[in-house]
Amino acid sequence: MLTSYLCPQGHNSLEPDYCSECGAKIQNLSADADVSMSKSISTVICPDCSTEHNPSDGQFCGTCGHNFTTGARGEIPLPPEPSPGSSPAASPAAHSTPTIGQWTVTVSVDPALRDPLSPPAPERSEQQILLEKPVNLIGRTSQIRAIYPEINLDFDDAVSQRHGLLSLQSDGSLIFRDILSSNGTRLNGVDVTVMADLPLQDHDELTLGHWTKLTVRSS
Repeated sequence: MLTSYLCPQGHNSLEPDYCSECGAKIQNLSADADVSMSKSISTVICPDCSTEHNPSDGQFCGTCGHNFTTGARGEIPLPPEPSPGSSPAASPAAHSTPTIGQWTVTVSVDPALRDPLSPPAPERSEQQILLEKPVNLIGRTSQIRAIYPEINLDFDDAVSQRHGLLSLQSDGSLIFRDILSSNGTRLNGVDVTVMADLPLQDHDELTLGHWTKLTVRSS
């Protein structure tokens, strides 16, 4: 099991000195912090979204649905079996497989989003990405941490390695969740609440990092 360290920005770092997520320096642990850390030894870090998970809470990550037993991504716990004598209509409806291929993401650079302290926006052609998995990570590649996002934004260092999730629902809709990113995300120009599931509509725009824009389109 992995030990995590809380950085000043609120991230769960895999390193004790500098945050493995944002690079912030982590202060020396006090005695109280040592006690706190000893209590968290039993938790594990989700390899898909970096959320702490207590094995006693079950085999699925509560943030992204990672299955800690099989290693599968974006799974949903099976509904309980109907009790004897119950009608099929009374049993839970949902463990249908999310509809795949209904959404695309256009990745572009918008210089107008640049902060005065940001580096100049690069010249980069638009990229079309078809969402082919139930859960699609937005972020930057990390060979050391084995992070390989479906929406790869390596060209923008203000994007967190694990920034957000685009999740396809069984009814064909699309949900965005900011998974505690360092610099936040905006949906159509409005700051989003971290760890909140936000339904997306055709042509909605997510802006993040220095000057990155993601436009979702229903196909």
